[in-house]
Amino acid sequence: MSTKKILLVEDDTNFGLVLKDYLEINNFEVTLARDGIMGLNLFKSNNYDIIILDVMMPKKDGFSLAADIRAIDKVTPIIFLTAKALKDDVIKGYQSGADDYIIKPFDSEILLHKIYALLNRKEIDNKDSEIPEVLTAGNCTINTRLRELKIFDKARTLSPKEIALLALLFKHKNDLVKRTDALLKIWKDDSYFTARSMDVYMAKIRKYIKEDPSLEIINIHGEGFRLIEKQPNNGQ
Repeated sequence: MSTKKILLVEDDTNFGLVLKDYLEINNFEVTLARDGIMGLNLFKSNNYDIIILDVMMPKKDGFSLAADIRAIDKVTPIIFLTAKALKDDVIKGYQSGADDYIIKPFDSEILLHKIYALLNRKEIDNKDSEIPEVLTAGNCTINTRLRELKIFDKARTLSPKEIALLALLFKHKNDLVKRTDALLKIWKDDSYFTARSMDVYMAKIRKYIKEDPSLEIINIHGEGFRLIEKQPNNGQ
C-alpha cells in the first residue's frame, strides 16, 4: 500500500514540526506549509490524500484557503485543527468545505483515527470514479499506467497531461466533457492561462486521433469537448 500524503498548513513552527513528526511516525508523508499562500501553491502543484489546516495564519487564513481548495477539488478531505472554538467559527469551517473540525488542545490518537476514517471513506467514494488503466474507442487503445496510445498497430508514449486528457475523453466517449471539469481535474486550475495550455494539448491529441477515421473530437462552443465514436455504415 502506498504512503498517504498529507498537506499540513500551520504557522506555529514548533507545533507544526511536532505534529509532522507524529504523523510521519505513523507512516504518513507530510509536507508542512507555514502560511496560507504557501499552502495553496503546494496544493496546486502536488497531489495530497488529506489536508490539515490551521485557521489563524498569515497571508491567507484557513477558511479562505479551504474555500480556494474546494473551488478546485471537491473530494480531498480537509480537517481544521485550530484553537478557534466558537460555534460561529466551527460553522464557518464546515461551510468553507471542511470534513472535520478539531479544536486545540486535542488527543493526537483521536486525530489519527479521524484521518484513517476520512481516507477510508475517500477510497470507497473513489472506486466508482476511477479511470480504468486500459480504455478503448474506435481503433484506439490507451494504457494510462504506461501512458501509451495505440492506434491500429502503431504505439506512442504521451505526456502525463496528454494521457490524462485523452483518458477523460475516452471514459466519457460520445458524451460532453466540460472544459472547467477537465481543467480542474488535470490542471487544478481553470484560469485563462491554463485554459490556453489545455487548448495546446487538445490540438496535439486531435492530431493523433486523426490517424483513426472512426474517431473525431469536436468542440462544443462555450461548454467543452466530445470524443465521437463513429458507427460503421456496413456498406450502406
